[in-house]
Amino acid sequence: MLALSAGIIFLLCAFTATVPKGVEVNGIAVGGMPRSQAAALVRRSVEESLKEKKLEIIGEEKTYTFTYPEIYYKDNVYELLKNAKKGDKLESETSFYLCGLNSIAPNICRNESLSVVEPHYKFSSVSEPFTYFEGSDGKVVDEKKLIDDIKSSLNGGFEPVTLSFKTVKRQKSLKEVKKSTALLCTFTTRFDSSNITRTSNIRLASNKLNGAVLESGKTLSFNDIVGPRVKERGFLPAKIIEKGEFIEGVGGGVCQVSTTLYNAALLSGLEIVEYHPHSLAVGYVPPSRDAMVSGTYFDLKIKNPFSSPVFIRAATVGGKVSFSIYGLGSGAKYSLSSEVTGSIPAPEETCDSPDKAKTGKDGLTSEGYLTVTRGGYTKRVLIRKDKYAPVKHIVYEELSADPTEQPEEGAASDN
Repeated sequence: MLALSAGIIFLLCAFTATVPKGVEVNGIAVGGMPRSQAAALVRRSVEESLKEKKLEIIGEEKTYTFTYPEIYYKDNVYELLKNAKKGDKLESETSFYLCGLNSIAPNICRNESLSVVEPHYKFSSVSEPFTYFEGSDGKVVDEKKLIDDIKSSLNGGFEPVTLSFKTVKRQKSLKEVKKSTALLCTFTTRFDSSNITRTSNIRLASNKLNGAVLESGKTLSFNDIVGPRVKERGFLPAKIIEKGEFIEGVGGGVCQVSTTLYNAALLSGLEIVEYHPHSLAVGYVPPSRDAMVSGTYFDLKIKNPFSSPVFIRAATVGGKVSFSIYGLGSGAKYSLSSEVTGSIPAPEETCDSPDKAKTGKDGLTSEGYLTVTRGGYTKRVLIRKDKYAPVKHIVYEELSADPTEQPEEGAASDN
């Protein structure tokens, strides 16, 4: 108990200890006052002076202003009073700081910084395929300098702090952007525009593919994009190939669209993942250059092997359907050729009516080649072998009379 009482008395004495007579701190007479009262008096003077000050941080379009108590201080007043001697004239060491500086500075930097806008393009399915934009350099505030300048201002004359910016340059050029959207190939096939239903089917299918973007490493499915060729989706009856014959069917002409895209893809350096030849040769491309699509089982699939996207534009006008493919490409040049390697004679049969007669067509075997030229070297690659069935001739033969048959009595005979 005696020890506890002594401790309490010591603390009370320390708390109520008075400042020696004649002591001044920052020009304020505090002699004879309890230390806590003296410290509060000195600090009140500092705070009153601080209330009249402000810190301004000047950005390009905004000024950030901070005042007391956002600006606060630290001092050694109590230490001075504790060690003061009679008659001392003392000056406290007072330093000012911005509360939350480590979060305020980054926030200001984010507000004032401007992100880089790289040169870029906008792809369109109408009019010009690409619109190009120059972009702009960015800027960031020098955060370290901002913090240093704030500290210097608060412990100097509270001078305004002006933000310092660093320019962030664009990484790409507009020339590079345009190179990544260069025209790789345009391929066109022709059709009879007077065939209204077939023309409508070609236009409908090509419009669905127009504007497609094939990202790097991705595969395009013709069937997924064009969808089922049914009346409910706007497709009309026209000639199709079925079971080795040309017959009327919904969606006739769509295979010309897939064939045109197939050739454009090969000539652009894209990878053909899936294709199917027709059972009969078609007239709008040479043999071994067609790509039939049917239902959901026979598809045309094209993969982008390049490191950047490719862009597809399609147009149907004036009896022509065209596909144009844009992208960075491989730097190689491509060409297609085909060779007929054999003939398959068309069978012939007779019919008993002129209406059933039909001109046939020999079938053939063929090979398709892709020629690749890169760095001055040319390589010709066999990419497919095909067999197209013949279309049989159906000949009308009029039955002649039996030469042994005698004319009826009274009937005239030929001379």
